[in-house]
Amino acid sequence: MAHRSSWMNDDLDALADLARRFFDKECAPHEERWGRQQHVDREIWNRAGELGLLCLSIPEEYGGGGGDFRHEAVVAIEQVRALAPSLGNPVHSTIIAHYINGYGTEEQKRAWLPKMASGEIVGAIGMTEPGTGSDLQNIKTKAVADGDEYVISGAKTFISNGLLADLVIVAAKTGEGKGADTVSLIVVETDRAGFRRGRNLRKIGQHGQDTCELFFDEVRVPKSNLLGTAEGLGFIQLMQQLPQERLILAVAAAATIETAVEMTLAYTKEREAFGKPILNFQNTQFTLAEADTIKSVGWAFLDDCVAKHQRGELDIPTAAKAKWWLTEQQCKVVDECLQLFGGYGYMEEYPISRMYTDSRIQKIYGGTNEIMKLIIGRGL
Repeated sequence: MAHRSSWMNDDLDALADLARRFFDKECAPHEERWGRQQHVDREIWNRAGELGLLCLSIPEEYGGGGGDFRHEAVVAIEQVRALAPSLGNPVHSTIIAHYINGYGTEEQKRAWLPKMASGEIVGAIGMTEPGTGSDLQNIKTKAVADGDEYVISGAKTFISNGLLADLVIVAAKTGEGKGADTVSLIVVETDRAGFRRGRNLRKIGQHGQDTCELFFDEVRVPKSNLLGTAEGLGFIQLMQQLPQERLILAVAAAATIETAVEMTLAYTKEREAFGKPILNFQNTQFTLAEADTIKSVGWAFLDDCVAKHQRGELDIPTAAKAKWWLTEQQCKVVDECLQLFGGYGYMEEYPISRMYTDSRIQKIYGGTNEIMKLIIGRGL
C-alpha cells in the first residue's frame, strides 16, 4: 500500500491524483522513446505548465501555485510511482525557481517566474565544472564587469535540463582568490551570443533526462541579471538553498524505495521456483522484510524532515542526513530487489533494472554523500 505522509491533506491528495494521471498518461508511455533521444519532448513542459504542475511553491503573484514544499514533494513522489523519471521538474521548480524567488529583484521575478510556471521557460543551474565537483569555491568560470554588463567566460558540465534550458543560473567568480565571497550567481538567457551547448551527455541511467555541457565564450549579460543585492553572495545563496535541494532528493529516494519494494513483492508472489512462489522462500521473505522496514523508517524520517522544513526548522546537517542516508538505502534496496528478479532484473524491459541504474546518481548529485557526512561531522 502506498504511504500517505502525515503532512498530507485533502488538497494535496487532489494534487497527487492530478500529478499521477499526468505522469501515467502523458509521460510514462514516452519514457522509452525519450530515453533513446536523451531528452523529453519540449512540449511536455508546456503541458505540465498548463496543468499547474510547475512552480507549485512559488507565490501566485509570480504565476506559481502559491503552495509550499509539500506540493513539490507530492509531484516528485507521484513521478517516481508512475515510473516516469525523465521530466526535470524537481530541478526546475524546487531549485531554480527558488533562487529567483529568494534572491531576485521584483523585476527579475516578474520577468522569469511566470514563464517558468507556464513551461515557456525551462530552467537549469550551472555549478559543476569539468575540473571542479563539490568544491564550489574553486570554480574557474569568471564574470568580469564591463560597464553595465558582465562578460562571462567558462564551462559547466553535468547540467540537468541543460539541453532544453532557456535560462541558466551560473555560478561565476566576480572576485579574485578562492574565498566564498568571490562567487556570484548570475542569470544567463541561452539565446545570448557566445553561449553554446556541448554534448548531451550519455549516462548509465536517467537516459531521458537531458544532462549537458555548457560553454560561455565572453557571454554578455546586463549587471541587472545578478541575483542578490551585491556581488559575492553566491556561495551563501547556494548554501541556503541546498538543504531544500537535498530534501527533494531524499523525497525521491523514499518514493523509489517504496516503489521497488511494492514492485518486487508483486513479482515474487507470481514468480514460481521449485513448484512454489519465490516469496515462500525464507531468503526472499528476509530480504523483503528488511527492505520494507527500511521503507517504513525512511518515510518516518523524511516526513519529520518535511514537517521541520515547513516550520523553518530544517537545519543543514539534518538535510544532509536525509540526503545521504535515504539515497544510500535507495541504492541498497533497489539492488537487493533486483536480485530477487533473477535474470529478468538485468533486462532493460523490466522497470527494476532502470530503477537500478537511475538510482546510482542519487549518491553523487546535490553534493556527494561523502560531503554530506563531512557536513554532519563538522556539526557534531
